[in-house]
Amino acid sequence: MVLQPRLRADLSTLPRYVPGRAAVGDPEFKLSSNELPYEPLPSVREAVRRELGQFHRYPDPGSTELVAALADRLGVPAEHIVPGTGSVAVTHHLVRAAAGEGDEVLFAWRSFEAYPLITWAAGARAVQVPLAGESHDLDAMAAAVTDRTRVIFVCNPNNPTGTPVRRDDLDRFLDRVPRDVLVVLDEAYREFVTDPDVPDGIEVHLSRPNVAVLRTFSKAYGLARLRVGYAVAHPPVAAALRACAIPFGVSGPAQSAALASLRAESELRERVERVVRERDRVTAELRTSGWQVPGSEANFVWLRLGERTEAFTAACEDAGLMVRPYPDEGVRVTIGTPAANDRFLKVAHDWNV
Repeated sequence: MVLQPRLRADLSTLPRYVPGRAAVGDPEFKLSSNELPYEPLPSVREAVRRELGQFHRYPDPGSTELVAALADRLGVPAEHIVPGTGSVAVTHHLVRAAAGEGDEVLFAWRSFEAYPLITWAAGARAVQVPLAGESHDLDAMAAAVTDRTRVIFVCNPNNPTGTPVRRDDLDRFLDRVPRDVLVVLDEAYREFVTDPDVPDGIEVHLSRPNVAVLRTFSKAYGLARLRVGYAVAHPPVAAALRACAIPFGVSGPAQSAALASLRAESELRERVERVVRERDRVTAELRTSGWQVPGSEANFVWLRLGERTEAFTAACEDAGLMVRPYPDEGVRVTIGTPAANDRFLKVAHDWNV
């Protein structure tokens, strides 16, 4: 008998994270990964270039300068901020810090694909509450809380549907959640939100000790390849996060690029506004073509296609477009350049005529 290392017996049940496929053909038409369609700003490229001579040195383990800049920008104490290798890594640390064997992690479904994977990795049980239409069913989520619930994720706006949770609904939900349950507001797409009724998670966090916020530089800031995100959490949670974090998790180039991005806020805001205008145009034209499209507050739109998902994805690929399919559910389409969006709209119009 050939012996081999013993691995977890439940490995076959591991939920799979399915990223957007690598670009095939012109990267301009890759609309599958919610990336910003614009190249890094010159000031950000220069900040990374200055790091080239430092590759033999470890980065600042505490991302001290970045933390200070974020604290100033967000109006929170520096001790509330914990950076990580993208918000996904910080999500891992949050769940590992709060939940273990026999505990429950609660979230809407469908929502961000990493939630069940991260929950499984911590040995906890994922409790998935179906969406109501395309939005969080907060009443059902509150009713699903048990004495084993340790973490609740509220993805706002939700990935992949783009739908937001509004202020009054969130407040009512939080009032029903026990104070010893950690509620994580995942705001990866916060910068694209234009609805004034969608709350700023940082403000919610400041008034509620059991609320933490996740944000990232991967989306609106265009630093997806550098992997830098952060949590905003009250000191006991933030300390637990730091205890679980991988040492030197945020690279020097990532720290420098994030700092440069914060300093170039006005330029980046203009880019975000361009994406939002295109999002609203795409949504309006899809509806004119007969599609039922939920209002998105993110940088993508969602098409509920059910069993037609595979065929629509193939039609997009035939037109040189890459979109993100969720088998037997629907397709998420990132807002890209006007040319990419026009090509997608033609496929969608021809498909729905």
